[in-house]
Amino acid sequence: MEYVGDMQGVMALLGTLQQSLQDDLPQLQARLDAGDLPGANRLLHQLKGFAPVFCVDHLVAEVVRVEGLSKGTDVQAVRTAYEHLGPQLHQLLTEVQGQLAARR
Repeated sequence: MEYVGDMQGVMALLGTLQQSLQDDLPQLQARLDAGDLPGANRLLHQLKGFAPVFCVDHLVAEVVRVEGLSKGTDVQAVRTAYEHLGPQLHQLLTEVQGQLAARR
């Protein structure tokens, strides 16, 4: 814990993560639905930044993979990949919400 900080700091980080997921996941789906790969990539890039801090290795790898795909031009490939990743990110949001609720 000395590297992460105190529990109050951890909870603040979880609050930031919760807000980010709540805001970004619907936007990400909307960008993919619209075929906006640059917009989707910006959001996925942000997710890739926090994933190593909060996520298990297999989820980090999946975020990195989908973010990499979003740098290309194959919208359908990114949509298909996100069909697998999206539910995992929503599960992460649910887990974060549970942790925050348990600490209140």
